[in-house]
Amino acid sequence: MASRTSKKKRPTGNRGGRPGTQKIVPHGAQVQITVRPATFGDWVSAARPATLGLGFAPVLLGWGVAILQFLLDDVNPWDALPLSVVALCFVVALALQIGVNFANDYSDGIRGTDAHRVGPTRLTASGAAPAKHVRLVAFIFFGIAALAGLGITVLTQIWWLPAVGAAAIAAAWFYTGGKKPYGYSGLGELMVFIFFGLVATSGTAFLLVQTVWIDSILAGVAMGLFSMAVLHINNVRDRATDIAAGKRTLATRMPLWLGRAFYTFLLLAPFGILVYFSLILISAFWGFFALFVAAPALLITWTATNPREYVLVLKLTVWTSVAYAGMLAYAFAF
Repeated sequence: MASRTSKKKRPTGNRGGRPGTQKIVPHGAQVQITVRPATFGDWVSAARPATLGLGFAPVLLGWGVAILQFLLDDVNPWDALPLSVVALCFVVALALQIGVNFANDYSDGIRGTDAHRVGPTRLTASGAAPAKHVRLVAFIFFGIAALAGLGITVLTQIWWLPAVGAAAIAAAWFYTGGKKPYGYSGLGELMVFIFFGLVATSGTAFLLVQTVWIDSILAGVAMGLFSMAVLHINNVRDRATDIAAGKRTLATRMPLWLGRAFYTFLLLAPFGILVYFSLILISAFWGFFALFVAAPALLITWTATNPREYVLVLKLTVWTSVAYAGMLAYAFAF
């Protein structure tokens, strides 16, 4: 891919360092700035690997709560569980997560919202990749999710599932895409609660057990709260730039202290649900060890003085959700 250049008027001068590292040009002269084309590593970074736990953890916990239900019914889960359906659920969730990350890169980039953000490489905003290429990659991953969803439909013969899949893909695209993206109106947290919480977790359990029950719903609520926490702390990090760009997230509608308090609630509330599971199965108590990951996230959140510090908070929040789901699923299964 050829390098692209843009021209900007700006004075330059040698501010020290090695001689000849900067050329002195007359004030107001045209200076060419070369934009380096995106490398494979840049594309991987733009997929935001640190967020992929948001797709993995809900399916893992949904699988675990389905195993628990089979055990309570005196059914051998390893004979009853369709592992091919489980595998396809993971593909759907991870492909949707990657797809929505590229969709956000594209939509926020063409709107100029990402111009001054910190965090992973923004391919569209930086000009490292053409916007249409970023959009195409987003659609490819949405397509992978759709194909995996069709596979689940055939295996389970639940023929209304494609409608749920279409709604999930539409929610992923219109978060920042379209003429009136709902993410710019403060509804992002609600939608991730529904699709990366209830649908991903309770939906996985439903596909495996063919029923909905209180345990699967509470597991979905817990994962939905973690997903909300990740999105909200991301928006707290971007609060200043979002305000400047006119993106009205929940974080921009709150004073900073309230945004931090809301994040604290979202991160800790799943552990209240864990009390219920611990009453059903004593080994579920192991899930509380995820608090050792959550604690530094809370400390940084309440002491952060610049946006870059929230990047680690976001990662720790994802890791907390994965640790919570993993330990709870293990307790259910073994």
